[in-house]
Amino acid sequence: MTFSDLKCKDVINIKDCKCMGRICDLEFDDCSGHIKAIIVGNRSMFNSFLFHSEPETVIPWRDIVKIGPDIVLVEIGKGRL
Repeated sequence: MTFSDLKCKDVINIKDCKCMGRICDLEFDDCSGHIKAIIVGNRSMFNSFLFHSEPETVIPWRDIVKIGPDIVLVEIGKGRL
């Protein structure tokens, strides 16, 4: 899977079933080259330019539950299920 494939997917938190936005960047481990985290931009890029709302969210790789054909499921929030 390429980064261009990933950045087209919506990120959904399974704790509250809300769309967090889309992947806009990745964070890598300098030594191993493995992905450490995904960075999700806010849902509305238009609003972020006008109102400076909701900054980017960094989601550790360990919190990714499933990468599907259209969405990425993550589990973040109070306590794991």
